[in-house]
Amino acid sequence: MTAAVDGIVVVDKPAGWTSHDVVGKLRRLAHTRRVGHAGTLDPMATGVLVLGIERATRLLGHLALTEKTYDATMRLGQTTHTDDAEGTVVGGAPAGDLTRERIEQAIADLTGEILQVPSSVSAVKVAGERAYRKVQMGESVDLPARSVVVRRFDVHDVRHVGDVVDLDVTVECSSGTYIRALARDLGAALGVGGHLTALRRTRVGVYGLDMARTLDELERAFAIVPIGEVAAQTFPRFDVDDATARLVTFGQKLPGVEVGGGPVAIFAADGTFLALYEDTDEGAKPVAVFAG
Repeated sequence: MTAAVDGIVVVDKPAGWTSHDVVGKLRRLAHTRRVGHAGTLDPMATGVLVLGIERATRLLGHLALTEKTYDATMRLGQTTHTDDAEGTVVGGAPAGDLTRERIEQAIADLTGEILQVPSSVSAVKVAGERAYRKVQMGESVDLPARSVVVRRFDVHDVRHVGDVVDLDVTVECSSGTYIRALARDLGAALGVGGHLTALRRTRVGVYGLDMARTLDELERAFAIVPIGEVAAQTFPRFDVDDATARLVTFGQKLPGVEVGGGPVAIFAADGTFLALYEDTDEGAKPVAVFAG
């Protein structure tokens, strides 16, 4: 058994798998318990799931992974208790007369910085417990609205199927945005109800489907982006000499040294990624040390 390598794995998550299921699979493939993911995907959803292996689990929290892009299908005319296709239909109204113009007008009000109430079956914690667990136990939850940013909400196709309308859309948004809540709110704004029927995440930060590998592909050839390569791709780079590298390895401040803002990736003369540092009035200080 070979030792696990520090780095990032970008998975194309299949439908029916939880994010925790994928973590368990990668623990077996990478031969380590130190695996974590950035940004949960619901079991129904597919697409980009970014995972850290070994020391890269600590790097996940510093990566710019707040911008996400999704392809989705939303059904207008039906409401479900989960706001997605896995729930029971609990309401709705005929949507067959909806025009694309009316739909686009309602979408405009859900674009930009908006207040969004997460779905009641989301993973948001209420009194220390996940909201969806409370719902599973028959409790009602009242989640507060939160500010999110929907940068893009584009409609690609509008299909009238009897009393319902299916929309194929692309949404580019900030972390914490619930696409099924967008479907719910769009349906509510149009007075017909709505829910999500399909969801595929195509991008998380700089990581897109072009870098993602299916679990079957990873089973055949485990593809990992080494931590140093991730750091060089994601942060400004600052190379140091051997004497400074020793200080960085021990997490020491660097008086009089300016790295150019922060976080900045510090590399040793031999190309080894050592740490993330940032500037202060007293010189550069560590944000997180990965050497050793």
